[in-house]
Amino acid sequence: MNKTIRRASVFALLLVFALLLRATWVQFYEGQALADDKDNRRNAIETYAEPLGNIIVAGKAITGSAVTTGGDLRYKRTYTNGELYAAVTGYASQSYAPTQLEGIYADLLNGTDTRLKTALDTVTDKRADPGTVITTIDPDVQKAAYDALGDKKGAAVAVDPTTGQILAVVSTPSYDPSTLTDANTAGTAWKKLNADSDKPLTNRALRQPLAPGSTFKLVVAAAALEDGLYSSVDEKTDSQDPYTLPGTRTVLKNENTSAPCENATIRVALQYSCNNVFAHMAVQLGQDKLRATAEKFGFNDTGQDVPVRAYPSVYPSDMDESSTALTGIGQFDVTATPLQMAMVSAAIANGGKLVSPHMVSQITDGGGDVLEDYDEEASATQIVSSSTAEQLQSAMQTVVEKGTGTNAIIDGVTVGGKTGTAQNGENNSKAPYAWFTSYGKSDSSGKEVAVAVVVEQSDAARSEVSGNGLAAPVAKAMMEAALKS
Repeated sequence: MNKTIRRASVFALLLVFALLLRATWVQFYEGQALADDKDNRRNAIETYAEPLGNIIVAGKAITGSAVTTGGDLRYKRTYTNGELYAAVTGYASQSYAPTQLEGIYADLLNGTDTRLKTALDTVTDKRADPGTVITTIDPDVQKAAYDALGDKKGAAVAVDPTTGQILAVVSTPSYDPSTLTDANTAGTAWKKLNADSDKPLTNRALRQPLAPGSTFKLVVAAAALEDGLYSSVDEKTDSQDPYTLPGTRTVLKNENTSAPCENATIRVALQYSCNNVFAHMAVQLGQDKLRATAEKFGFNDTGQDVPVRAYPSVYPSDMDESSTALTGIGQFDVTATPLQMAMVSAAIANGGKLVSPHMVSQITDGGGDVLEDYDEEASATQIVSSSTAEQLQSAMQTVVEKGTGTNAIIDGVTVGGKTGTAQNGENNSKAPYAWFTSYGKSDSSGKEVAVAVVVEQSDAARSEVSGNGLAAPVAKAMMEAALKS
């Protein structure tokens, strides 16, 4: 063979091999990446080629699927009472990545979860029937919270202390997920929602921690009792009134200047929400002990999945004594979500035992067989002693019966609570946050519920912003709904 021809043949053969290698690389290595690319239209076409599985509340689907009128996407997601349940479901959109339960269980709901496939599906590569997400949400409690919050900007969470089941997750103002489902109209709705200064797409119940104000005093009281700083909620504390923050000339005042806060017991200090008592108590305990107790309740947990990932509530570190004092009243850099403060009340109500909160009871396959049972998997941890819990229950009852939380009184229900009004903005320049966290136990049935409510903004005058005035009525409505016979 001619030498030139032979060289050309070898070169051509190398080119063929290079093409084969490239094709193999693309097919077997880059292929999956291309398939998973968010801009790959085929993914959306496949996802919406069939109806999606549903999210269930109290045995009824609050989601559905409808046939589209045009385009290459055959179905779109629909919602029943979308605004009511938006903080639970999130949205499944033809244009945007799914959120909340729609996002967590996207594969289950669109039939691509490998657990759904039968042997025949595996052989034929047929898409499996979609699964179902069964929530723990109580529709009556959810609606009570949503209606009671009304046009206020805020959030609310309700938890069963004995099981960890989340009964309500509400964030207001809300939005209708249905406006985001259709690719033809989603863009306009998306721009409008993101331009809204009230941020309706933010899940305030789970993912917007704020200064918890005086509701955090429950954690401080728990730390003091557990540490032995004080042996009882009825033992007098060492508390000057007024109290000057350590190392400063700043005098920390009490909201009620006539309240008996000097050397007050923990019970009285919670009843009147005495800042001087808990600020000094935080300094006495020290930030490390206080942080340790806060973390037992769930603060600083970066992996709090319910199963939606909750934003961490924070107890800070590396503080001087004056800052530590401010954390004792839920200020400085302390932050908490309504979920977190509901967990605090739930643990106290449950004898000091915290059951892991969750808002999904089970997930099932297309035939109704259970794939995972979250109720059975819920873990319980004794975070404070039963004695500490019982004493705090008693003190919280005093708050409601004759303290700052009287708007939460319910006939036939033992209610314990704690109000909070947290400063907002530099030098408290913005409207304060109004908080209320509580537990209720039916005197007849023994049913229990723990709740937390925050109102960020309302039409109330600044002087009328208080946990008892704005947040406690919402909590009361939720507890009544949860504990009705």
